[in-house]
Amino acid sequence: MKNSRQILINLERLQLKMEAYGVDAVVARAGVNFAYLSGVTYPGTLARHLDLADSPRGTYLIWPHRGEPRIVLNAIAEGVTRRDSWVELIDVYEGYVEPPVERLAKVIADMGLSAATVGFERNYISAEDWDSLHSHIPAMRMVDSTTLMDEVRAIKTPAEIELLRRGANILDEAYAKVFRTIRPGLRERDVHAQIISECIVRGCEFVHGILNSHRNTIPYAGESDFVFAGGDAVRTDYVAYLKGYPGHQSRCAVIGKATDEQRRQYGVVRDLYRASMAQCRVGNTAGQVYEFVVERFAAAGMKYNSMLAGHSVGCWWHQQEPIISRGNPRRLEAGMVIAMEPHVNHWHIQDMIVIREDGPQLLSDKFSTDEFFVCG
Repeated sequence: MKNSRQILINLERLQLKMEAYGVDAVVARAGVNFAYLSGVTYPGTLARHLDLADSPRGTYLIWPHRGEPRIVLNAIAEGVTRRDSWVELIDVYEGYVEPPVERLAKVIADMGLSAATVGFERNYISAEDWDSLHSHIPAMRMVDSTTLMDEVRAIKTPAEIELLRRGANILDEAYAKVFRTIRPGLRERDVHAQIISECIVRGCEFVHGILNSHRNTIPYAGESDFVFAGGDAVRTDYVAYLKGYPGHQSRCAVIGKATDEQRRQYGVVRDLYRASMAQCRVGNTAGQVYEFVVERFAAAGMKYNSMLAGHSVGCWWHQQEPIISRGNPRRLEAGMVIAMEPHVNHWHIQDMIVIREDGPQLLSDKFSTDEFFVCG
């Protein structure tokens, strides 16, 4: 691998997990694993070809337990991959002519893995490609590596944490700047466009999220021509990717003069949120944290209906295991980064925290959540 590139991945944990699961190699096809193992975050169309399992220009990475990793890709993805990846061995096939999985089979054989145990993402490799690989390399034992890779990615390296911190700072800087401009008469899409623009200008490659008035009761339907009015509470939930790693926070605002009732409601949710965040400690299960959230909200007279109260974050896609959800047995470990977001209605506060042996550590402190932001 290139000595000139800082390798972000947890190499020691990857090797240990491969040994524990008894695999000689893992093949990455899903964006979360390919981006993680390759160091490449494809833009635009190249990203869609990585995400769509039936793409005729699919991209693969083979990481052996011993030896150098190799990438299989189409010619259009070659330039950015050679520039950005720490992986040096690249095999190029002709898209729309040669089926990607056939070149993958050839490379696996060339790497001496024809009779090995190789892990594939069973939740991502199509049934057709799975059968094709089996027919081309019948002696290869194909196993599911989805959980293996989830467990590897869950513990962040210091370099990953620093990227997450930088992304979080960019997003909070964008919130602070744009919130100052919100006035009655602006549409949701006007303000949403400003948030996206500020993050891109500050260095992010890709940004998505929501920004709605509390009077718009379908918050995840996309920003629209809905017009803000004085007294509106503003709900947000954004993800800003910096070199593939997400800044991911949610901030609250009120347009114009806030009421005492709005301040009271926010204070109640804020205190419950902080108490819940403090439960993200080494040894607790994700399910236990979720149950704490449900119980504390119920004690405050509020029914908690959300299917999750938080989630881990990582390269390429922000919602990763462990998910803070009902009954999830996954135990929290030191080095995990969790985005906690227990909320009711439009009072949606969210921060990323690093789980340390002595408790959770906030990643970004550039935007205080002590009170909501007052616009205007």
